[in-house]
Amino acid sequence: MSETATSLRLSIGGMSCAGCVATVENTLRAVPGVSEATVNFAEHTASVTGSAPAEALIAAVTQAGYEAAELRGAEDEAQKEAAEMAHYRRLLRKTAVAAVVGVPLMLGGPLGWLPALSTPSGQVFWLLAGGATLFVLFYSGGHFFKGAWKAFWTHNANMDTLVALGTGAAWVYSIAVTVFPGLVPVLAQHAYFEAAAIIIALINLGSALEMRARGKTSEAIKRLIGLQPKTARVVRDGREIDIPIGEVGLQETLRVRPGEKIAVDGIIIDGHSTVDESMLTGEPLPAAKKAGDEVVGGTLNKSGTFLFQAKRIGKDTVLAHIIEMVRQAQNSKPAIGRLADRVSSVFVPSVLIVAVVTFLVWFNLGPSPVLSYALVATMTVLIIACPCALGLATPISIMVGVGKAAEYGILIRKGDALQQAGRLTTVVLDKTGTVTAGRPAVASLLPAPGWDETRLLQLAASLEAGSEHPLAEALIEAAAARGIVLLGLTGFEAIPGKGVRALLPGGVQQIQEAAGLRQVQAPGGAAGHQVLLGNEGLMRGNGIDLGSLGRDAATMAARAETPMYLALDGTIAGIVSVSDPVKPDSRDAISRLHAAGLRVVMLTGDNRVTAQAVAGQVGIDEVLAEVLPAEKSEQVAALQARGEIVGMVGDGINDAPALARADVGFAIGTGTDVAIESADVTLMRGSLHGVADAIAISKATVRNIKQNLFGSFVYNSLGIPIAAGALYPLFHLLLNPMIAGGAMAMSSFTVVSNANRLRWFVSGERRP
Repeated sequence: MSETATSLRLSIGGMSCAGCVATVENTLRAVPGVSEATVNFAEHTASVTGSAPAEALIAAVTQAGYEAAELRGAEDEAQKEAAEMAHYRRLLRKTAVAAVVGVPLMLGGPLGWLPALSTPSGQVFWLLAGGATLFVLFYSGGHFFKGAWKAFWTHNANMDTLVALGTGAAWVYSIAVTVFPGLVPVLAQHAYFEAAAIIIALINLGSALEMRARGKTSEAIKRLIGLQPKTARVVRDGREIDIPIGEVGLQETLRVRPGEKIAVDGIIIDGHSTVDESMLTGEPLPAAKKAGDEVVGGTLNKSGTFLFQAKRIGKDTVLAHIIEMVRQAQNSKPAIGRLADRVSSVFVPSVLIVAVVTFLVWFNLGPSPVLSYALVATMTVLIIACPCALGLATPISIMVGVGKAAEYGILIRKGDALQQAGRLTTVVLDKTGTVTAGRPAVASLLPAPGWDETRLLQLAASLEAGSEHPLAEALIEAAAARGIVLLGLTGFEAIPGKGVRALLPGGVQQIQEAAGLRQVQAPGGAAGHQVLLGNEGLMRGNGIDLGSLGRDAATMAARAETPMYLALDGTIAGIVSVSDPVKPDSRDAISRLHAAGLRVVMLTGDNRVTAQAVAGQVGIDEVLAEVLPAEKSEQVAALQARGEIVGMVGDGINDAPALARADVGFAIGTGTDVAIESADVTLMRGSLHGVADAIAISKATVRNIKQNLFGSFVYNSLGIPIAAGALYPLFHLLLNPMIAGGAMAMSSFTVVSNANRLRWFVSGERRP
């Protein structure tokens, strides 16, 4: 056996209620090498982590009385879906057969069409009815009896146990009364064949409707799987050929034409286009792509055609990672779900005890005919108490909620994060790349007398051409946008904390004559004109008079710009300011967070003036500035110590400790980095609306779970006493077993239908 921990997915067959979940989970966890096992009752799957081989897991589940098969990929998923559809049709056929027998018997009694048991013809008729009902129990209800028998031999009890005991007792009692009517008083001579048949019909119908509705809950996964095309067009030996997607190799060149889906992840090497990435990122506008840009498998090429080189294939693609993350989240259980599972695991044995007590009370204290009343009440308790709805309450909502989040480009890694996000009281935002674009740009050019913007920018960009600083890139891009040719400077030197200096060689005429160039001697002996670019400290240290530009620089800083002074040969030439612009939608997104009752804090390493300026633009409540990366986690802990439930939003790399420390960590990305381990939630597009959407989906999902759990608990809490006869002493009302069967069947369908309402969630984001 390999000691390498792996994750396996199994399709589990034969589970009938939440009690089965605990049985299968305990069975899987008992297999040597299994570190964790989680069963999703809504999806009828199990996720297993550890070194145990699939064969051992399947054998253990089979021995416990259930069916299991490994799910490896899209083909297995398709087979599972086909098997579920076939099972759905079988349930409908079983429902029809049971109804054909049960409905005439149910209608015939009140209408006086059926003969009495006390007559010879009546005995023959009811024996035939008993035979037909036995066929119903065998054909339409055989899976209940088979499941109950397996559960009995593994020392468990589940929904099958309750249904088999209830309908089986009804048939045995009815056949005994039919064959030996003298054993009971005349008032007790009643057969319950119709109850057994109708109960089987209703429970099968409820299971079929539940399965049909349950299929809609996994539509997000199905759509994600459906994004990947079946074939790809590759360029081999100078020819373009179509091959199955599984045969695409790394570094292979692929062609994408207008309207086609991109097969795998890669880098464009020729051509340009716009690509619709909405299914992955939630961003409605197509993204422009050119040579050197990354493209993601499963996205849709819109207008142009291009060639790209495959960089990630198979399970390594972004789409494959997304599907896996969504599946893991759908299979995870928040605290509220684990509570429901614990209750469900002891529910069926408790119901059996209640049923025995009910029978004894009616048999000893009930009115005549005591045996009939005792049987009806006991059978009704067994049928109505099945905890199917309780078992579905949490996982079905989690599946829909996580899937809906994925549609908005929000990848939730675990159920606890989904539950916790709706409880947040404070959201902490990193500034760069979260509130702002994360790409500095030239904001202002303020030339000194005798200079103009073009010459100022030319000299500043030429100086920064030798720097790797992020601000340098902004200057070079601005110069390129204006078509400015850079000058060749020498002797580049970075001055830590202040700026940079270099030499402009003598004889260069591109700079204005009025600048008053004079030759200086560099330390290495080279002659040239000294150029300085940096902060006020650099200028003062070199004895340069700033004149009125100092006040202008302060104004720029108040606008969240970073001013840089440029000097040539000891004379000020002007100011170039760079800023990291606020994202266009940050203010609206923060307004949504405020509307949700959240306090918004910005946590940044930038200086306080710049941070306050950015905060003022977007409406942030509190600013924690000049914080070192190592101290961000401590600031989050300090907020938690004040009683706040904190969500941290950052880039998932520099902010990793703070993301891990927060109650919920949101990693905000660009749509391709889906493996950020420090965060609980990954936002595929770089918008704070994703945080607001995640919180809104969390609240909607938890509210939906509570509705389901409340309905399930109320159903069972009220249903069992009424079924046991609590209303009989006052109102002489006793619940009909058939009504109990219908109510039990419809409770699960109601829970699934309520969960599916989450599919209609709509973001509060205002789209342009």
